[in-house]
Amino acid sequence: MPPRLNIVVPIKRVIDFAIKPRISAAKNAIETNGVKFSMNPFCEIAIEEAVRLRESSKDLVESITLVSAGSAKIQDTLRAGLALGADKATLIDIPAIDDSKSLELEPLAVAKLLKAFVEKSNANLVIMGKQAIDDDSNQTGQMLAGLLNWSQATNASKVTVDEASGVVTVAREVDGGTETVSAPLPLVITTDLRLNTPRYTKLQDIMKAKKKKTEKITPEDLGVDVTSRLEIVSLSEPPKRTGGGKADSVDALIGKLKGVGAI
Repeated sequence: MPPRLNIVVPIKRVIDFAIKPRISAAKNAIETNGVKFSMNPFCEIAIEEAVRLRESSKDLVESITLVSAGSAKIQDTLRAGLALGADKATLIDIPAIDDSKSLELEPLAVAKLLKAFVEKSNANLVIMGKQAIDDDSNQTGQMLAGLLNWSQATNASKVTVDEASGVVTVAREVDGGTETVSAPLPLVITTDLRLNTPRYTKLQDIMKAKKKKTEKITPEDLGVDVTSRLEIVSLSEPPKRTGGGKADSVDALIGKLKGVGAI
């Protein structure tokens, strides 16, 4: 009989999707002081999918563990994830550059942390957002699968598990349509927006989340060096678009396009 699913769901705390990001005075980072933060929407979808897998069959899922890397401020985000239905959570505490800001982690460093955590947790399935809305890198899931030497299914829009064989089938969105792939466990899945709609959290679930197990570890506990290898030299907003115009005829349109060097 195939093993039960021991699921790890990495999550990230990001600037709330409804907030317009502002560039800092130093022009090398996004301003975070006094800004509302929330869970990355793709991460919410990943938690919801893990919980739905559990609800689909009582014997399918053994545990759902959340993990996030950053400062102690992420504790609230982890609690929100526990309220959605996860069983336990781990914070990988990242050292601060100063009194207010934690070290910014690069995708490769995050993937290395997750690899060590997944192996330590004896997980056989990772479900994570395909990207974070703050940097839109869309790299960590693929890097994690490579480091673990696991199969991967990215941009998932539907996930089904055959309990008899332990094979996971994933419909994934690609240019021009949908591709369906199947792979045995262990597996890394990254979620797309159309995979599901996360549920609203009930008050009783919020109260239950306060009693669920959480732990704090460090990169040193996992044997991972998270030193930054990249430096952001400058950050700037895209140039403002100029207003369009109307052409009274095809000849006038062609003339305008030639005038700006478009043809």
